[in-house]
Amino acid sequence: MTPVNDLIRVTVARKRREAEGICSFELVDAAGAPLPPFEAGAHIDVRIPGGGAPPLLRQYSLANAPGERHRYLIAVLDEPASRGGSRAMHRDVREGDVLQVGAPRNLFALADTAGREQSLLLAGGIGITPILSMAEALAQAGADFVLHYCARSADRLAFGERLAQPAFAGRVHRHLSADPASGRLDLARLLQGPSAQRRLYVCGPERFIDAVTAAARAAGWSDEQVRFERFAHTIQASADDGAFAVRLARSGRTIAVAADQTVVAALAAQGIELPVSCEQGVCGTCLTRVLEGVPDHKDVYLTPDEQARNDQFTPCCSRSRTPVLVLDL
Repeated sequence: MTPVNDLIRVTVARKRREAEGICSFELVDAAGAPLPPFEAGAHIDVRIPGGGAPPLLRQYSLANAPGERHRYLIAVLDEPASRGGSRAMHRDVREGDVLQVGAPRNLFALADTAGREQSLLLAGGIGITPILSMAEALAQAGADFVLHYCARSADRLAFGERLAQPAFAGRVHRHLSADPASGRLDLARLLQGPSAQRRLYVCGPERFIDAVTAAARAAGWSDEQVRFERFAHTIQASADDGAFAVRLARSGRTIAVAADQTVVAALAAQGIELPVSCEQGVCGTCLTRVLEGVPDHKDVYLTPDEQARNDQFTPCCSRSRTPVLVLDL
């Protein structure tokens, strides 16, 4: 490995159009060394040149088979509502460019029991990236799984060659919302009859995940049986979003946070930089310990049980229900 400030220098060995609006990027170590290992569901942070000043840091799931050490494979959707990252990856990054990435982290892992139960994999659009890596791992282990891939149209289905490999025969089902003949996914029917021997993994746009998780709850699936990963999250504002203050326990400083300001922004204005990536409460990069006070959680990174403990929060989007939050900073 060739780390630079905890990042790894990688070369873009190949950039390929996988579907309408989706490009894949094959990344290899710039010095030719093996890359750090990863498990299915993992992602890497990518520092994107040209995406902003300072450079943007964005997270992309690994789509290649676990066990590969010679490359990382990511796929990026050219999102019209992009905050700059996906647009820069599509327009500015070319084969031969050298990027900096973080070591793999996994917030969307297969359960330890995956080899002894049926894994139901549901992907919507670009959500196929971690789901495909999971399918590769389950196929290699000889585990029972079924993959349902939903997209608007056939030209938006990525990784067609990979999904057509013999190891996936009879396991992959494609559903196109613009083509009723393809058999639109019937969630109620698919999710009926949950059992302790079935587990659900979901990744895709926010509305897709919301629809699947709501259908799973209605069908009687427990929270422990459903795992999902979001690429984005719409932060819900409320009438209670007012000004408050944060006190930094290590220095004793108290910093005001305006009603229209995030904690991250308020700290940055005072020269205190926190690590951030998604800025939407999805990734957990900025997770900060809370010593006193009650956070107003607006993230989707922490579980409901973790939020209820009120001992940590995501300052990129979450706020405070009390006049002061004391942070372990």
